Amino acid sequence: MCARSGLGAGTRSFFYCSHDRCRSWQGPFTLPDYGQQGIEARTDYLVDSAHTCTLFLTATKTNGKEGRVFCARSTDGGQHFDFLSFVGDEPEGFAIMPASLRLASDRILVARRLRTNEDDNNKDWIDLYASDDDAQSWHCIDERVAATGTGGNPPTLTRLDDGRLCLTYGYRDKKPGLRARLSNDEGQTWGNEITLRDDGGSRDLGYPRTVLLPDNTLLSAYYYNDSSDGERYIAATRWAP
Repeated sequence: MCARSGLGAGTRSFFYCSHDRCRSWQGPFTLPDYGQQGIEARTDYLVDSAHTCTLFLTATKTNGKEGRVFCARSTDGGQHFDFLSFVGDEPEGFAIMPASLRLASDRILVARRLRTNEDDNNKDWIDLYASDDDAQSWHCIDERVAATGTGGNPPTLTRLDDGRLCLTYGYRDKKPGLRARLSNDEGQTWGNEITLRDDGGSRDLGYPRTVLLPDNTLLSAYYYNDSSDGERYIAATRWAP
């Protein structure tokens, strides 16, 4: 589990480990700053073996604000995490909260949460980057996978048993709620938007995680609210893609 001390220049990041399915934790263990002004870690990683794990993190931009996605890898069981590469160029606004998915031994997809500059009315969306050399370099395969509404929302990627990909995200404009899109060609193109919920009481919702269940249905967990001044709570939707 990754965490951070704040946002922007001076932010430090760290991680915790559990060996008993989250009943207890070891840490925090500090991550390097990789020569950046700040590292803003959220939890996104790929585990390839008992010793190899790739973290997808966010660094501050050259102006000290969040954020630019990069990845770091440990090959010694988490003793050290070495910088690998930035995922995309430094954006004018921000690119944060990556969601990664390994498709093959050398091919990885990463979805990013993006926002334009404030003087562009803060348009928010998700894009998609791919690596064909195991995270050494990246190229954009879709600049605008989905619009996420005012304030934006992070994505999550899930692979189905039939090879399709599922992108799930919160939506924060009129009829706020939870939405998804499916791809039949490993993210090259995406189908129509699927509305899972549109009954949110305000746009303060989303941040989903989606897992594939044994019966090939999907379970999406997220935080939600029924009214703008009501309690925020964790909810889940089980659905058939």
